[in-house]
Amino acid sequence: MLALRTVLGRCLAGPARGGAACSPLIQTARWYARPVKKRMKDIPSHLDDLPPTMLKKGYTDVPVVNSVDDVVKRLLSLEMASQKEKMKIKTQQLVEKVRRSPSDNGSFEVQVAVLTAKIRSYEEHLQKHPKDKSNRRRMLMDIDRRKKLLGYLRRVRYDAFENTCKQLNIQYSLPAAYSRRITKRWLVKKAFCRRVFEEAQKLKAPERLKQRQEWRARARARAAREKEAREKEAQEQAQAQAQAEGTPV
Repeated sequence: MLALRTVLGRCLAGPARGGAACSPLIQTARWYARPVKKRMKDIPSHLDDLPPTMLKKGYTDVPVVNSVDDVVKRLLSLEMASQKEKMKIKTQQLVEKVRRSPSDNGSFEVQVAVLTAKIRSYEEHLQKHPKDKSNRRRMLMDIDRRKKLLGYLRRVRYDAFENTCKQLNIQYSLPAAYSRRITKRWLVKKAFCRRVFEEAQKLKAPERLKQRQEWRARARARAAREKEAREKEAQEQAQAQAQAEGTPV
C-alpha cells in the first residue's frame, strides 16, 4: 500500500519535480472526470418546407434550364444553395401571400412579411447560439418595428390586419394599458405642478393679449391694403375696356 502511494505521488508530481513517467493506465484514470461536450439537438428550421429540387431565385423563368444536365440543375437548385438564397425564396413566398397586387413591393403587409422572415431566421440562429447578443438586438428591433406596423394596420385596415396575421401565422398581442399607482405624494406633486402652471399662465396673459392685438391689427391692415389693390385693379381694367371701346370715361 505504501509503495502504491509512492508511485502515485511521483506520477502526480511529474518529471519536472523528479517524478517518474506515468503509465498509460494511470494517465487514463487521472482524466476520468473530463466533462463531456453536449451534442447540439436538431432544431427544426422554417426553411425545411422548401423542396431541394426547387430552382434558385432568378432561374425559374429561364427556358434553357429544362434542357441542361442534371449536375447543372443540382447546382442551380436549393440542394446546393446557401442560407441566403433560401431566405430569398422564403421571403418571396411570404410576400406572395399578403401582397395587394403583383406590383406591390412596399405596402405595410409586404413589410410585415419581410420582417417575419428575418425574425424567424434570427430565432433559429439564437437557438443554436444563445449568447449572440448582436443578433438578439437586431431581432428585438425587427419585432418592435413589425409590432408598430401591425398596430397601424389594425387601426386603419382591420381586414388587412386579420388576413396578414392569418396568412403569416402571427399572434398579435395588444400592448398593456398604461397604469400608475396613485400615491399621496404623487397627488401633492400633481396639484403643485398644476398650480405653478396656472400662475405662469396668469403672468403671461397680458403679454399674450398684447401680441394677439398686434396680430389682429396687422391682419386688418393687410386686408385693407388688399382691398385697395383690388379696387385699383378693377378701376384700371374699366378704364382699359373703355379706351378699347372708344367711349370716354
